[in-house]
Amino acid sequence: MTKTETSSRHSFLDRRLLAALVSLTLVACGGTEQEQVDSDTLGTQQAAASTAVRLMAANITSGNGQSYDPGEGIRIFKGFKPDVVMIQEFNYGDNSASAIRSFVDSAFGTSFYYYREGGAQIPNGIISRWPIIASGEWDDTQVDNRDFAWARIDVPGSKDLWVVSVHLLTSSSSVRNTEATNLSNFIKANVPTGDYLAIGGDFNSDTRSEALFTAFSSVVTTTSPYPADRNGNNNTNAARAKPYDHVLVDSDLRQYQVATVIGGSSFAGGVVADTRVYSPISEISPALAADSGATNMQHMGVIKDFLIPGDTTSASITVTSPNGGESYAGGSSQAITWTASSVTNVKVEYTLNGSTWTVLTSSTSASTGSYTWTVPSSATTTAKVRVTDASNSAVTDSSNANFTITTGGGTGTGTVFINEVLINEAGSDVNGEFVELVNPSSSSVSIAGWTISDATGLRHTFASGTTLAAGKAIVVFGSSAGIPSGVTNAVGSSTGSLNLSNSTETVTVKNSSGTTVDTATFGSGLTGTDGVSANRSPDVTSGASFVLHTSVGSTSSSPGKKANGTAF
Repeated sequence: MTKTETSSRHSFLDRRLLAALVSLTLVACGGTEQEQVDSDTLGTQQAAASTAVRLMAANITSGNGQSYDPGEGIRIFKGFKPDVVMIQEFNYGDNSASAIRSFVDSAFGTSFYYYREGGAQIPNGIISRWPIIASGEWDDTQVDNRDFAWARIDVPGSKDLWVVSVHLLTSSSSVRNTEATNLSNFIKANVPTGDYLAIGGDFNSDTRSEALFTAFSSVVTTTSPYPADRNGNNNTNAARAKPYDHVLVDSDLRQYQVATVIGGSSFAGGVVADTRVYSPISEISPALAADSGATNMQHMGVIKDFLIPGDTTSASITVTSPNGGESYAGGSSQAITWTASSVTNVKVEYTLNGSTWTVLTSSTSASTGSYTWTVPSSATTTAKVRVTDASNSAVTDSSNANFTITTGGGTGTGTVFINEVLINEAGSDVNGEFVELVNPSSSSVSIAGWTISDATGLRHTFASGTTLAAGKAIVVFGSSAGIPSGVTNAVGSSTGSLNLSNSTETVTVKNSSGTTVDTATFGSGLTGTDGVSANRSPDVTSGASFVLHTSVGSTSSSPGKKANGTAF
């Protein structure tokens, strides 16, 4: 995705040029072989077309409230001028949207974007110079006052940057290893291997040999060189004796790391931001020498710099959804999505048989990246969509594989559909996740042997003899322990867990013959809020769009009841 940068950047051009020049001498300064740059190509390839990106991990709250209110952390951010921050203990003022926006404006600038996880006592977050195009949180099962916050950032160039802000537990190295293993699995399941990846934050690691680094090494590089302060110390706790804080990136991004250049100073492997030893302090004004020694500032920020390739000018289109394997109900409203570069308007089409194409729109803005259509009520297993440059038919892309359109329920004389799904459970109790099915017809339906699956695999099989009465609902929870008091006609998942993903998720219901009865895909806008379900709007309407439950009812969810709280 192509963006043109227009915001003011204090000394950023100078920093980019200095970084490029210093990269020529990194081997002599202790850099790795991959940091060498060919001086014959630097001017035309990197200085002209590359973008400097400064990543920072920052748990630099101070005072007695685990917040940035006292101001020392704000001055440090201003002095080191990061482009993307993986921030911990993201508290400020009363934590209202206006207070957090005020903090970001003050510390970084009004053009910066941010994501802050909800429902956490000491939340993680991401702050970015470039647009955050998707964000959310993955469940940290080892702690109940924060999760893993992630964001997908539209950095200049052909790849997006995925960053994850983490704050691992202090309790033991084995717990931290569990957290690192779980996070690595989330990353493997959700982050495209072709994009850049960074994990940053407060690992609370006592040594660099902890098992957590082996776990993380499956998705990022964990080897030296390590960021260090003016004196060469690469530890980051307040006493500067342990390596608590880290910025780890994947090999795609690691190859573009350059020295961190600040004023006349250069740090080959990145810098540990300790104002107490930084000299000359004027290079990081308005930060003060005493800031890193403020009351209860227990960590130092960690910074690494990168010089990533810029955009090319060739036009391109890529269909992102539906891209093959989806199953849509006929009559439902679905989004066709794409990415485009150097394209102004696009034509959007679909086919039911792979050869005959129907035009949905002959010209719509390419920059919107989305077109909403009503799926035709024609059952097929060979549907595809196609998006084409409206002014150049040679620039085109279609679904990578066929998707399915269904037109009815399954066995029995009634119809059944997904009406409500709670993907992001309240707190960290995954037993509370649920899928609600509704039979709106006048006839009961045998659902014995029917299944519920997520994007990963089978999660529940209905027991022999199970029927869903006319006009009634049945709810499948993560386990029977998650069924709230008073909720009837509910069961626990036969596999012991629904394991729904808090980023994007697809839920599919199939009958006992394996035919898809209903399926729904939920984006981050419907999965990113703790305890709030996704519900059909209008409620109890097959094929209707899903919205947050708070948009159709006065509560955050209503398992086994209609959105207004009345019984089925």
